[in-house]
Amino acid sequence: MTGTPAPQPPLTAIPGDLQSLSDYERRAERHMPPETWHHIQAGAGAGTSLAANRMQFDRYRLVPRMLTDMQGATTGMELFGLRHAAPILLAPVAYHRLAHPQGELATASAATALDTTMVVSTLSSIPLEDIAQAARAAAVELGRTAPPPLWFQLYVQPDRAYTAELIHRAEAAGYQVLVFTVDASVKRSDFTLPPDVDAANLRGMPRLSQNASAAGGQIVFGTPLLDAAPTWESLAWLRTATKLPIVVKGLLSPHDAKRAVEHGADGIIVSNHGGRVLDGLIPPLDALPAMVEAVEDRIPLLLDSGVRHGTDVLKALALGARAVLIGRPQVHALAVAGMQGVAHMLHILRAELELAMVQTGCARPAAIQRHHLADGS
Repeated sequence: MTGTPAPQPPLTAIPGDLQSLSDYERRAERHMPPETWHHIQAGAGAGTSLAANRMQFDRYRLVPRMLTDMQGATTGMELFGLRHAAPILLAPVAYHRLAHPQGELATASAATALDTTMVVSTLSSIPLEDIAQAARAAAVELGRTAPPPLWFQLYVQPDRAYTAELIHRAEAAGYQVLVFTVDASVKRSDFTLPPDVDAANLRGMPRLSQNASAAGGQIVFGTPLLDAAPTWESLAWLRTATKLPIVVKGLLSPHDAKRAVEHGADGIIVSNHGGRVLDGLIPPLDALPAMVEAVEDRIPLLLDSGVRHGTDVLKALALGARAVLIGRPQVHALAVAGMQGVAHMLHILRAELELAMVQTGCARPAAIQRHHLADGS
């Protein structure tokens, strides 16, 4: 009787057939246990939100603009006074050691090599301080004075004192932006972490399961899980607890976008959490234009969920996003080839974006506008 084949070890060189993020996704399944692969790939419910996150990009077509002078063209841009080599960031993803033994250390080194900001998750499998040190060490090895900006993603904890401790640790370790995730405090999951992987930043802290199906006698209402979920008051408190820029991740409503500005948010990530929390949600790209209008250019909006091509980046920017974040593809690339894989994946995405900018006559991200798109639906 033949059992499930053991996962293949990470590659030590990048083969020629890995030429797109889709190639990495197809290959990654061979490098993970089946239950881990299912957990990473799964969406909520019937997966309609997950599918819609890809379909949202396919509805738009690019309108090329020829004969543009591209001398001095750049993908570089600024967010919160910090330089970014491209409008592409690595989204916060939990437990990178599910994909590779070096986990977030490998991802941080790859991000530094490609001058890309990494948003480190509260649920990282390596302590946030060690990840920051890995980024600094990679910068030194590359002969640079500093790594690209590091951001820290925050899940509020049941005890506010522990939330404050996470913030202070991130500040002390040199993180420059705080990302406050608000859409994933209650979700369904039956995935059990392997014994050698845990939430390294939360060691010694009391924890509530984020899994609604494990909430006890009650389902969701009236449970400690829901009682600990963040509210607008949490954002107001957070604004008093740190001087770092605060980016609220997980909003899809123009009304919520306005309230976030009123409560002191410095930015918003328009996101449905990669389709992982609730099925049937509006895709972020569809939600983006109304949210851009709602904030009236007072704060920048970023977008994640479903970005797989450089043309997706350009489409998001044309609809008003200042940058995009990449989630699952970093895990796919990490599983396939570790640090080299993540660096190569980012290079592919940057190369695709530059080609798209050339073909649409956009010499810099700020030049990408709505007129570069046609609605093909």
